Amino acid sequence: MRKRVLTIAGSDSSGGAGIQADLKTFHEHGVYGISSLSTVVAMDPQNGWAHNVFPMELNTVNEQLKTALSLQLDALKTGMLGSPDIIARAAEVIDETKVPAVIDPVMVCKGEDDVLHPENLKSLRGTLVPKATVTTPNLFEAAKLAGYRLITNVEELEDAARIIHESGAKHVLIKAGKLVDDTKATDLLFDGEQFHYIQTENFETTNVHGAGCSYAAAITAELANDKSVMEAVISAKKFITSAVKEGFPLNQYVGPVYQKGIHKEDIEVTTTTK
Repeated sequence: MRKRVLTIAGSDSSGGAGIQADLKTFHEHGVYGISSLSTVVAMDPQNGWAHNVFPMELNTVNEQLKTALSLQLDALKTGMLGSPDIIARAAEVIDETKVPAVIDPVMVCKGEDDVLHPENLKSLRGTLVPKATVTTPNLFEAAKLAGYRLITNVEELEDAARIIHESGAKHVLIKAGKLVDDTKATDLLFDGEQFHYIQTENFETTNVHGAGCSYAAAITAELANDKSVMEAVISAKKFITSAVKEGFPLNQYVGPVYQKGIHKEDIEVTTTTK
């Protein structure tokens, strides 16, 4: 039977991120995507591509989840969640399904400066992230989850990974970008015992819209395909590196990554002990 993967996330009307990116990524990994919309994000072309975010009512999300949960699931991921109630419901779904869960703790829309509402951050930190098989924050999100103002060096990066892991997340994957090495795109995977630095060539491009969503979705699909966490992350890193390389300008405001195929990119993994 083809593996089935659920995404609980927001809709990106431009098609580059959110549930749209998740479903494209699932398809490329040979799994069947199922979705529950938590928010709808629209961009205003008359106002510099300003983002307008419309959270779903909890009842609307629940009705979608009734459909999803009537199907046999093999893994799930979460993305942008619009309220503490929806965050709490997503945590319940993880307990109900007992499948591998990838938590992408989305806190802001691209192009927006407003930080996630404090109550949502509190719910993410205390309710949802502790349920994660893997959580995939970027540097900004990792800092918020760990209680840092900013993460500025490797020592703080590793400390943030420890703090997030101690909250309950089984594996913490922090997308560190060029923090470790200006020439490499580096991610830190921490399993509670070892730090795994996963690196690929860094590409100077602004066409990265949807990269975080697609990366997390690729990990989710590979977990559904019975890969270990390390295998899933390395495969997903290859996938997203190729997707970034193939990114293109959609208009003058945004350039999405292009999720097409699973490619063989050079991956370097360096492991150190806690």
